[in-house]
Amino acid sequence: MAKHTKEADELDHKIMREMVRNSNRSYRRLARDIGLSPAATIDRIRSLEEQGMIIGYGARFDYLKLGFEFMAIVEISISGKDILSIEGKIAKLPAVAAVWDITGDHDAIAILMCKTRNELSGAVKRILAIDGVDKTKTNIVLNVVKRLTEFDRV
Repeated sequence: MAKHTKEADELDHKIMREMVRNSNRSYRRLARDIGLSPAATIDRIRSLEEQGMIIGYGARFDYLKLGFEFMAIVEISISGKDILSIEGKIAKLPAVAAVWDITGDHDAIAILMCKTRNELSGAVKRILAIDGVDKTKTNIVLNVVKRLTEFDRV
């Protein structure tokens, strides 16, 4: 259970920015890089985890090198009132890397990662086959300039 959330101070933000840049380094190395003792650094990181500000850790992959040649941003229009349920069904599809509930001309955006054009075509058709999905607009990604995992404005 998360503790009462306190406001993150500048040192907390500095720790989080450094962790975005490289969360794989040791606590000792991170502490040295931010100018804090290892024990104090560990305490701050644990506090940020307990408060839900740090929600997990993971590796970053070069999906192109892993064979995912086709990345697409699919804008989705949904009818009815059960939008979140429909978005949940879309999120469970194998080629779907992310789903966002949005405002604007469409109701949701899905990020698809596919190895072939045929796989991409099938994934879009599976989205369209879900009851409540009215239409989609598919945008093919040509180049990734910056990833969400590189966002360090914390």
